Amino acid sequence: MFKTTFKISKMDCPSEEQMIRMKLEGVAGIQDLKFDIPERVLEAYHTGGHSGILAALEDLQLDAKLASSEEVGPVSVEEDQQLQRRVLRQVLVINLFFFVLEMLTGFIAGSMGLVADSLDMLADSIVYGLALFAVGGAASRKKNIARAAGHFQAVLAVLGFVEVLRRFMGHGEVPDFYMMIVMSALALAGNTSCLYLLQRSKSSEAHMRASMIFTSNDVIVNIGVIAAGVFVYLTGSKLPDLTVGAIVFMLVCRGAYRILRLSK
Repeated sequence: MFKTTFKISKMDCPSEEQMIRMKLEGVAGIQDLKFDIPERVLEAYHTGGHSGILAALEDLQLDAKLASSEEVGPVSVEEDQQLQRRVLRQVLVINLFFFVLEMLTGFIAGSMGLVADSLDMLADSIVYGLALFAVGGAASRKKNIARAAGHFQAVLAVLGFVEVLRRFMGHGEVPDFYMMIVMSALALAGNTSCLYLLQRSKSSEAHMRASMIFTSNDVIVNIGVIAAGVFVYLTGSKLPDLTVGAIVFMLVCRGAYRILRLSK
């Protein structure tokens, strides 16, 4: 058994991690993969040489370079993987719940910020769901799921942008700032719960650490929507809500693009 470390300069989010995992599925001899997204490092535990792994990584064009390779003892990962699956299921359920809740209340309140935030929750759910559903599955199935999910998210984001532009042009009423603040505060509590679950797992695995980064970004989005609700109250204008909505829709589009890269 060998532990080979790769430096991947352009690996900076869970989407890249999933893309790498799917790319390396076809490489024989890999026993385990450990990611450190903040440091942009991948450790591959494998039998045989590392040339096939490096070639697959280079094909992704993420600026992957070999850092080191050394012989190690056997690797046991089953118990840690079971813990990761359980935690990821929990955060997936939380994200799906708030996706549905924020989407519904966003339309009721007339808030594009809430609608956009709900799609950001959906983006997280897609990443978590892919990680769980793909366990033990064929690479072709993973790619089909990623493709469908990415297109679905992209279509929703484009429709959201169109609605934001329509409201910028004078259509639509001032959103219900009270519902904006309350729902975003609840979503903030949900994301805080996700962070707690992820941190409590004390896992150093990639999708766990990356999920913490992803969820931390969601907390920032939640605070942004709350701030927009406050400014709607203070100004009596819908512009703060539309501005935040447009920014979050851009993030959703970026997430859709990265998810679509998983399907290649």
